[in-house]
Amino acid sequence: MSVVWSMTSLESGRFHPGEERSELPDPTGAFNELRSRGQGYLEVRFPDNAFPRMTLSFRGDHAIIHLFTNEESVSLFVGDGTVPPEVTVEVPIMDDLAVFTGDFVLSVDHAWEVVQNFVLTGAFEDLGEWCEL
Repeated sequence: MSVVWSMTSLESGRFHPGEERSELPDPTGAFNELRSRGQGYLEVRFPDNAFPRMTLSFRGDHAIIHLFTNEESVSLFVGDGTVPPEVTVEVPIMDDLAVFTGDFVLSVDHAWEVVQNFVLTGAFEDLGEWCEL
């Protein structure tokens, strides 16, 4: 499946908004490199549509997933219990750190699995629970 993606630059460590078009293995290698550096931000969508667009933000072992189904709708993937609801974590959104409660925190492995399933199936409805903001 072909996807369009952009992510934190491996060279600068800052978000690079230029989009790349490739098959899933390309962003997987880059994501693994980012992961070895401890934090990053990734956006992915399909070539023919601006939406849905999924983002994955992570820092250390903690990740957050946003889903944009159109220009006016954004949802967060409900956390997997990695962090208690009352605890907060910071993850990068593009180049700035943002704070989220444990209600929306996933392990990085689980988050990457969600993104890969989104890319492979083209659907987000059955990936888990979403909370519209």
